[in-house]
Amino acid sequence: MSRKHETAPEAVPLAAPRIPRLTAAAALAGLEGLALAAGGVYLVAMGLFGHRGSTQTAVMGGLTVLAMAALPLTAAYGLLRARRWSRGPALIIQLIALPIAWTMGQNGGALLAAAVAIGAAALAELVLLVHPAATAALGADAGRDGD
Repeated sequence: MSRKHETAPEAVPLAAPRIPRLTAAAALAGLEGLALAAGGVYLVAMGLFGHRGSTQTAVMGGLTVLAMAALPLTAAYGLLRARRWSRGPALIIQLIALPIAWTMGQNGGALLAAAVAIGAAALAELVLLVHPAATAALGADAGRDGD
């Protein structure tokens, strides 16, 4: 009887375990990006089909907000894939969102609810991104010499 030489199937490298904090931060950044994109589409639509104000100003404002939506969406993509570069844009977005939320909250009324939501999301994402586990997963502490 002849025996055929059987080879073991090649081991497929396992993906690194997903860090829940990075997943949550990516979800928050993605939601912020989607909210900005929705706001940009709304402004463009109101500029084109609305009857109030300057059409050019509304459309340009909407296009600017749409362009701004690209940053948190890109950061969310990078955070989901644990890319080191994504931490900086994600942190910057949150640091910009905090004074925006504060200003909106000062106006009160219907903007107060939006201000609370924006502020809470920004604080939550900041906490998620500066946590040592998230920092280590992104390799942001790789330059440290182990003090």
